[in-house]
Amino acid sequence: MKNRKLPRPDVTTVELIGGPERVEVALHSYDDRWPDVYQTHRRRIEAALAPTRVEIEHIGSTSVPGLAAKPIIDIVVAVEDTTAEEDYLAPLIAAGYELRVREPGRRLVRTPARDVHVHLYERGDHAVEEYLLLRDHLRANAADRALYESTKRTLLSGQWEDMNDYADAKTDVILAIKARARAARGAS
Repeated sequence: MKNRKLPRPDVTTVELIGGPERVEVALHSYDDRWPDVYQTHRRRIEAALAPTRVEIEHIGSTSVPGLAAKPIIDIVVAVEDTTAEEDYLAPLIAAGYELRVREPGRRLVRTPARDVHVHLYERGDHAVEEYLLLRDHLRANAADRALYESTKRTLLSGQWEDMNDYADAKTDVILAIKARARAARGAS
């Protein structure tokens, strides 16, 4: 029998380091500097995690040219094993990121200024594919891009006690857009 790595147990609950945070962020018009900010952090993450092989992608609204967004750069990083935090968490913290969320299959680190969120998943996790599906569809489909932006504008006109509640409120629209993205992908 080959030496096979046994999976480690993962956390079973969501740990929100620092507790809930009030959302006081408005949408900003698309900023041509956002891709450069992403590239800067991509290099920072690659340097921190070298020589480990990771996959890094710019996701979220700031990754879609022309889409208004909260000025927070979202990055997804696919690592070999999210439970092996010693392989990535300490190097990212040393590179200036802070742990914000620890939950089953996912970790989130961010900058102290809270303007860059790095979502860490295991390579092959379906969530990564979903982020890319939404991003790529919004980049290509002006009608869904406008729908998504108007939904965000409407939601951000209200008050949110926690950023996670705002994110949850977008779920139905995101699911509908992703369904159209899958249909469009299947038709091509």
